[in-house]
Amino acid sequence: MISPENLPIDQLDISQSEYFKDDTARALFARLRAEAPIHYCPESEFGAYWSITGHRQIQEIMSRPSLYSSAGENGGVSIFEDPGLGEQGRMHMFLMMDPPGHAAKRRVVAPAFTPSEMLRLTAEIRKRTAAKLDSLPCGEVFDWTSEVAVSLTTAMLVTLFDFPEEDSHRLPVWSDAVTSHEMMKTDPQGRQMLLFEMSMKFMELWQQRLDAEPGPDLLSRMIHSDALSKMDQQEFIGNMALLVVGGNDTTRNSMSALIDVIHRWPGQWEKLKEDRSLIANAANELIRWYSPVVHVRRTVMEDHLFHGFKFRKGDKVVNWIMSGNRDEKVFADPDLFLPDRENARRHIAFGHGIHRCVGARLAELQLQTLIEEMADRDMRIELAGPIEREGHILVNAINSVPVRIMGSS
Repeated sequence: MISPENLPIDQLDISQSEYFKDDTARALFARLRAEAPIHYCPESEFGAYWSITGHRQIQEIMSRPSLYSSAGENGGVSIFEDPGLGEQGRMHMFLMMDPPGHAAKRRVVAPAFTPSEMLRLTAEIRKRTAAKLDSLPCGEVFDWTSEVAVSLTTAMLVTLFDFPEEDSHRLPVWSDAVTSHEMMKTDPQGRQMLLFEMSMKFMELWQQRLDAEPGPDLLSRMIHSDALSKMDQQEFIGNMALLVVGGNDTTRNSMSALIDVIHRWPGQWEKLKEDRSLIANAANELIRWYSPVVHVRRTVMEDHLFHGFKFRKGDKVVNWIMSGNRDEKVFADPDLFLPDRENARRHIAFGHGIHRCVGARLAELQLQTLIEEMADRDMRIELAGPIEREGHILVNAINSVPVRIMGSS
């Protein structure tokens, strides 16, 4: 069998999950950027699709929602078709809406992530992060992903939704089910059950807060809005799923990737500890380097030429965010983690245009706080085994990072 690196470029199908499980996808993306940044794959598990791997071209497409649709009825935002709720229909969420309907619904949620709200949450995030780090065993092997990354992001969701602590362990389970292509293929009924379980719990909380005074949590904001107060079942489940995944997956996996960075570049970690002014930029560099979202899909709405290539109405266009964030034309030495990289904030991990992640500031704040608190403790963390990655082509998922804390240096 010919290795993927040696395949003729017109035969390359980058969408195969094994490329993401063993992290060979990055080398293949580099080849696509060099040889075919706009690449057509006529046949794959997901049908025919265009691959867009360059930073500038991805931004172009994501800046034109009227020409490149993200609407669910046109195919949505992932390369694979989500069976959603079976006979009940496809989930609806404002991420999978085009103008003008998208803006009104996004405006309901956006105030939960303003600078003033981030300021309000800062002390709580710092207190929670410090307590978690202080509780970790020293000298023993444990899983950083479950003990730190999952724990901290789940606690953040509890705050955002004012969610009951006793049920919080279900939040990451629901989040994983939403994005799991494996469950879509092998256990669609089990996935549907988890989505309905999530829906029922949030509907219970919704009913409890209908007559309460408006609060700062996301559910309360939705209840007391014109745009989201009267959602049908599909839209309710879809928007709950979107907010749970948005608050969980991207930050959780970036927190896990932080250990990979420390392991690969201990000198850069020392630089961060010596110069705390770099930490805010380093959080964005971590997001750029790791890129927790692998791709976002768009659907062509009318025939046209794109950089000389003929796009036809209905074509599936896959914007490989993971590749755009390593584009050599934008980021010098893109495979390196450089906390002082001058243009780290040019990453497109949060998307671009009208669908840029509404919770981007919160993700940055959580990562920045974690790095600061680790630096304050002068932590020496060793990788104690192989990092376990998931073969996921939508979310750059890390399942496990075994570590050992050796104390302070």
